Amino acid sequence: MKFTLAIATLFPLLALAAPQPQNAGRPVPNGACCVANTSLKQDVCNVNGQTGRCVPDNINNCGAQLTCIEDSRLTCDPNTLERGRPLCRRTPGA
Repeated sequence: MKFTLAIATLFPLLALAAPQPQNAGRPVPNGACCVANTSLKQDVCNVNGQTGRCVPDNINNCGAQLTCIEDSRLTCDPNTLERGRPLCRRTPGA
């Protein structure tokens, strides 16, 4: 009985600790432009060997696609969420 109770008590904690897939299962883009018709604002991406976010920006000539901007070049507002993550945009001049 104690064993069953212990498992029932720990199960919710284990479920909360389970990692969620990045970008809710959408691909993690690699390169200057995010995936057309697939990537969403604030999705995680990789560019120039660094992690970044898919944001609306025209610096990489991605056209209608979102642009992958390195985390080091982003300014984020933790008080404003976009798609469940802090709102990030490229720092002006970066």
